[in-house]
Amino acid sequence: MGLAKHLNTKDIHAIVSLIRGWQDYKLTWTAICEAAGPLIGKVPTRQSLNAHPAIVEAYKARKDSLKGKAPVERRPASLKSAGDRISHLEAEIAELKEKNRKFQQMFTVWQYNAYKHGIDERHLNQPLPEIDRERSDQQKR
Repeated sequence: MGLAKHLNTKDIHAIVSLIRGWQDYKLTWTAICEAAGPLIGKVPTRQSLNAHPAIVEAYKARKDSLKGKAPVERRPASLKSAGDRISHLEAEIAELKEKNRKFQQMFTVWQYNAYKHGIDERHLNQPLPEIDRERSDQQKR
């Protein structure tokens, strides 16, 4: 594999589409790197693919789907019902894209405010405290 330059947005979208449409049962990072080469004009490294959350999420989702973990959809009874289902799914995708855009915007604000107030990533990533579900209000007193 050759050295890959940084992936741009167009490259990332192309690779995510490649993964989503992956038909071969054997989905590996190496196979994705090789298949992505002709699409984006360079063979990316596994590390460069792993640096992009959209690619990693698409990989995990497709891997689960190929393993049979994803919900199995029935074939629509007619072209009309297939068209209705496609329209419904396209509307849902548009809603989720907008929701994701708002979450990304909110994250950017939070990221700035954390930086402004001196909170580093280590503090932001601390796990939540565990809740003792065995304790009752009687023991608290």
